[in-house]
Amino acid sequence: MSFNTQPVFVVGIWRSGTSLLYALLNQHPDISLMYESDLLLLSPMFAGGKAKADWKQRWDFWNVGLSRHELDPQRLPDQVPDVAAAMRAVCQEYAGSGIWGCKSPSYYDRLDLLSRLFPDARFIIIWRNPADTCRSIVRASKKTSFFGKTGMAKRGLLGNREMKRGCDLLLSRGCQVHQLQYEEMVAEPVAHMEAICEFLRIPYDPRMTTLKGADRSAIFSEEHHKAVKGEKIVTGAARPEVLPPALKAKIDRYVAYWKEQYGGQWPAYPPVPESFAKPSILERTWDQAAFKSLQAWDRTVAVAYCFLPIALLGGYRALKRQRKAVPAKKEDAVQSSKPQ
Repeated sequence: MSFNTQPVFVVGIWRSGTSLLYALLNQHPDISLMYESDLLLLSPMFAGGKAKADWKQRWDFWNVGLSRHELDPQRLPDQVPDVAAAMRAVCQEYAGSGIWGCKSPSYYDRLDLLSRLFPDARFIIIWRNPADTCRSIVRASKKTSFFGKTGMAKRGLLGNREMKRGCDLLLSRGCQVHQLQYEEMVAEPVAHMEAICEFLRIPYDPRMTTLKGADRSAIFSEEHHKAVKGEKIVTGAARPEVLPPALKAKIDRYVAYWKEQYGGQWPAYPPVPESFAKPSILERTWDQAAFKSLQAWDRTVAVAYCFLPIALLGGYRALKRQRKAVPAKKEDAVQSSKPQ
């Protein structure tokens, strides 16, 4: 099977290095992944074997996927039988003859579905210390409304366990999965990019270890993407603690619990838990119920974008921007297009 017929999906929890990995991968001349196209989230538009007539318009309204990737809607089919066909058409149009696919944190709980839609898919899954992921979410929440949403830190924490379940399921099925750690990737980019090229069965290209000259045009223009928009891989320096004590303690408890469940092998970072206290059954039950509620809300919002009149959705967005006093600049229009 030719490498360009097999999709590649890059998945990780928000703020775990997926954008950096995306930019480095796309430095390879044979790789052209899309950035958070997220069409899979809009799968209700393709129910019943027939796409909604305005699926391309709705997708672009959802997260400016067409505009960010400079795709010509006339070159995409008006009718596709299902979401897999839509994803394939869009990604292959963007990639041309190169390796096609998408990077998206939003697929952290959809690995099972992706593997069923694309049995030949290859998955690159990136992990990061859950505490550092949540720290980055907290910092980003001060700069963008997406990360300021209720429950984003809880999504970031418990999403790790959800993604681990999906990853283990793929491995049990014999799917092609490559895993790496953010902390190790930024410390030794050459070794990790070489390993990914071996996984994808393509020759290594040294440009994959630098951001210099990388195409970041599809990445949202938001402050929290400043590092990936630069020219050097930032390894990170000591910064003031931003996690509230209660959240920090909760993260420590879950890391200790997961370490016990997986014989100390996962999560890989931190190597040793900062606390050996574990969450009680009551805490785990409550947190899981809250997490499932957040997932249900996210899916409800996506369904609304699939079926409600676009004019109504646009009015709702405008009202939210007005209430939050967001400056009406051109770049803000792109930033605010990310679904809330």
